[in-house]
Amino acid sequence: MLQKNDEAPGFELFATPDQKCSLEEFKGKNVILAFYPADWSPVCGDQMSLYNEMLGFFKKYNAQLIGISVDGKWCHAAYAQQRTLHFPLLADFEPKGEVAKKYGVYNDKDGQCERALFVIDANGIIQWSYLSPKSVNPGADGIIEALESITQPTTTNHAI
Repeated sequence: MLQKNDEAPGFELFATPDQKCSLEEFKGKNVILAFYPADWSPVCGDQMSLYNEMLGFFKKYNAQLIGISVDGKWCHAAYAQQRTLHFPLLADFEPKGEVAKKYGVYNDKDGQCERALFVIDANGIIQWSYLSPKSVNPGADGIIEALESITQPTTTNHAI
């Protein structure tokens, strides 16, 4: 698994059935990569719903959340719609797990991604990574601490 100070490998994966998304698109922003085993699993659903609720907080740290699993683009589309998710879910579908393998979080035995988190700074360098047991929602505390360590939150102070 890639660690702090490693360069984040680039990628381009389907975000919708007809549109791709690349890490390069978010250069200049902090990026949170949330690798997860599968759409529709109970723990993944709780984890992705929690992160969906945290989007406003992540935005204060100039951070973009991206979910990645080996499920297909159509599965992701249905899952995101049903869960009302407002961040991209990328399909590491074919070649299966190619991006997860680059990050060292592909489980060959199970044929799916591990439950892993990466916080990547605006320069494309991994600042924090965490591997969670599959049956445990890792929450957001580690993400928040990592974001706080690399940037100050933006606030909206309106002068009167």
